[in-house]
Amino acid sequence: MQGVASAASTGTDNPAGFSSSPRIAQSPRTAGRRIDAPLSLQTPDDGLEPRMVDLTVQPADIWTRIRRGYAVPNIDTPLVKEWENFYASRPDYIQRTAERAGKYLYYIVEEIDQRGMPTELALLPFVESSYDPWALSRSQASGLWQFIPATGRGFNLKQDWWRDERRDPIASTRAALDYLQYLFDFHGDWHLALASYNWGEGSVKRAIDKNTARSLPTDYLSLDMPDETRNYIPKLQAIKNIISNPAAYNIALPSIDNQPYFVTITKSRNIDVKLAAQLAEMPLEEFKALNPSFNRGVILGSHEPTLLLPADRISIFEANLRAYSGSLSSWHTHELAHGETLTTVARKYGTSVATLRKANGLGTRSRIGSGDILMVPTSRQAEPTLVASAGITPVRATVQSNGRAKKTVQVRTYKVRKGDTLSSIARQYDVSVDHLRALNRIKGSAIPVGRTLKIQ
Repeated sequence: MQGVASAASTGTDNPAGFSSSPRIAQSPRTAGRRIDAPLSLQTPDDGLEPRMVDLTVQPADIWTRIRRGYAVPNIDTPLVKEWENFYASRPDYIQRTAERAGKYLYYIVEEIDQRGMPTELALLPFVESSYDPWALSRSQASGLWQFIPATGRGFNLKQDWWRDERRDPIASTRAALDYLQYLFDFHGDWHLALASYNWGEGSVKRAIDKNTARSLPTDYLSLDMPDETRNYIPKLQAIKNIISNPAAYNIALPSIDNQPYFVTITKSRNIDVKLAAQLAEMPLEEFKALNPSFNRGVILGSHEPTLLLPADRISIFEANLRAYSGSLSSWHTHELAHGETLTTVARKYGTSVATLRKANGLGTRSRIGSGDILMVPTSRQAEPTLVASAGITPVRATVQSNGRAKKTVQVRTYKVRKGDTLSSIARQYDVSVDHLRALNRIKGSAIPVGRTLKIQ
């Protein structure tokens, strides 16, 4: 779009500076059901006789919940058929995109329902970003909802050296739904609102005014618009049709439960991204997929950010955090005072100017000034270990050294979760796949869920 663009535990004693809740962050808007939503409807059952569905009972599956909330009028044009064929011929793409969406869909649908908006909007990131929070277009649109920088700032999405909230699943979803609601209120028509999301409301209004002056219809299909916008709603309609009846297109959607995938934790102390993932005992890639807004290897507590963790990781994270004896961050943050330079900061922390430049992405001609925040690496030589953690269990093992003195080593273990691979576990703990295979006597690549692996 123009402005956006396609392409659980409680407690007051918290010395680690975290607070958490098993509930998803909610929209500040008042929850409400669509006033025209029926309490029951007739729905086809694989092409057989229609059956009644009680809408007062929540479905177990998120796809069913999405189908029940459709409210955008359908369009049936040759372009829709073209995009149906395009997507149907790429079932692997639909499968991968739907799997990525599984992390975010419950939250997005919940937000949509609370605002009384059509649930088709939850499918819009299929078109915008393929549900990839890291997606970046040629026009620098970013995130699930593809906000360009200016529109992101207009919806209070912070963008600086440390973070880019256009990639934040919660903040960007709220901003996108705010924008879509504004566009619907502006046009009174969901097709025109969606076209405006892609092209800009000013462009759509000018196209409407042009047709009005010529006594021509002003609906979406009658407007003169760029090819991208002309294809935009047919793409969404095609995705909607496939989600409505995937079997008709020989596509199998992954099962996604109609329940929260993630919970939120608010933090007030710096923490390394890598350490946060380790404390949650989850692959670093998955942690980053839930927390893609952070630009650096350390998350600043002064920003009071919200971390997202899978619902089944929260108790593990908190237990490991309580047992953790080391520093939460391998970085200092230093706010430049008036007159300070890289040289004076380097001298203060016992490091080099070259190290500071590299850590902060500064070139030789980069300018810094009072109030800027620098990342300064600590002089820590060894990474602290976890003690009595919930899942990464230090086991004391004693071995003989040349038959004389005894040497004590730490053996770290990891319990395999659904979705884990040898590669993801190896990356999480900075070891090689060959190391894991040798240590655990694994010949192939398959690892069963629930197996306990030795890490080191």
